[in-house]
Amino acid sequence: MKLFSLLLERIIDRVNVNLRGLGFDVRAYVRVMAEYRYGGCSFACYGLSTYHPIHLQFDNSSLSGSYFLGRCKVRHSVLMRSDIRGDELKKKGQVWEIGDIRIPLYHDEIITIRNSFLDSTLVHSNSHSPESPEEFHIRNTVAMPYANIHGAPIEGSFVGTFGTVDLTTIHNCVIGHFAYIQAGEVRHEAFAPGTIFMRSPGSWEFRYQYDTAVLDHYIRHEEGEAPEGVFIDFAEPYEDAFAGLFASARQGVYPAGTGSFVSRYAVKRGDTTIGDNVLVAQRSYLENAILSRGSNAQEKCYIIDSVLGPCCVAAHGAKIVATTLEEKVFVGFNSFLRGTPEAPLTVGTRCAIMPHTIIDLTEPVHIPENRLVWGIIRTAADLETQTIDLDELAAGSGDVRMGRMEFRGDTGDFVRSFRERIERILLENGAYWTGHDEASKGHAQNMKYLTFNIIQPYADGEAEGLYPTIDIRPIG
Repeated sequence: MKLFSLLLERIIDRVNVNLRGLGFDVRAYVRVMAEYRYGGCSFACYGLSTYHPIHLQFDNSSLSGSYFLGRCKVRHSVLMRSDIRGDELKKKGQVWEIGDIRIPLYHDEIITIRNSFLDSTLVHSNSHSPESPEEFHIRNTVAMPYANIHGAPIEGSFVGTFGTVDLTTIHNCVIGHFAYIQAGEVRHEAFAPGTIFMRSPGSWEFRYQYDTAVLDHYIRHEEGEAPEGVFIDFAEPYEDAFAGLFASARQGVYPAGTGSFVSRYAVKRGDTTIGDNVLVAQRSYLENAILSRGSNAQEKCYIIDSVLGPCCVAAHGAKIVATTLEEKVFVGFNSFLRGTPEAPLTVGTRCAIMPHTIIDLTEPVHIPENRLVWGIIRTAADLETQTIDLDELAAGSGDVRMGRMEFRGDTGDFVRSFRERIERILLENGAYWTGHDEASKGHAQNMKYLTFNIIQPYADGEAEGLYPTIDIRPIG
């Protein structure tokens, strides 16, 4: 373990140098989480298929319990139970368009992780930085449990527990726990816990700030302590259910509809039904769940005693309990939807639940169709100040303020871009596959051909928990 401790110190020092201007020290966070959650001799695994270009390189790193897909390079880093999912990386020969600029790619994109500590973190999508179109990099960065780094090159930064950085290049920033940032590019900023900040530069800006007393009930993470709150109490008991699955790389098939993929590293319990063209990613938990045609459950989703109608999206980290989603409902990153048998939740057709929304009911609630939903909802009365009809919002003009939510700019562009993104997610996941057309295939169809392979660390001595230098290349 001596070399592992030295590696932690190296990472801490690198990140702290980057954050010195914000006066933020990651040492206590890293040390506590490494002691609290580290599984030093746990193996890692990677997926292999002809649909996903592969080149994996690991050097002086710990990969405990992590999963890799696609091209990835990890150096001088500690990853614990993290998912590095490169199935949407850009490919050689592709022309990437950003505004009026067309950028040809000269090689397959790669995820590079250096001098970083990622605890139960999801890394997904591809780089949205025009400066590095062929590299999705994470450098000198610490991410706490259940964080998401999605299409977001990030360096010299800290992402708190249940925090999300989405389609945003981050330089030397602190993202507080349960904060969600989608802003294009951010430098040298600190975002308070529970900040929801979305921005399309020159067009619009959405901001919501959770009340501290409310947020502390659901998630709090103080320096030098383990995270606490409802979200941790909900998620942590399910971790043992995944441990057995990750004990081998055997193949497995779960009954599902035509064109569907259910990861063998997902948990399926009770009376669960999977329709056609459904994607169920690794580390998602399904119990007494119905996923209808074209729906998906992405990494770290929990769908319990619930129904997802046709073409619903449960984004990374969504938690859905005692809930019925009608057709084409979007549930954003790390949202928490919890009904009960006595107080069920129904979400109407084409609703969009904003990332990091909390719906925790004390009475039955039906959200009407075509609504944008944000904030915290416990009763039907809360819908008045924390939902709005999407068409009404798009047709409006001027700024909008409702409760703790503020919107400025072009409402029509906001709604249009939100709907386009949902449609793109459905297309990429293969929700509309016809059964014949190769062009309509997505992840649900292509991931059927994955095989899984295990790699293991040193089991004792000074290098205990670290992996030897490994270079896994494609044939030819």
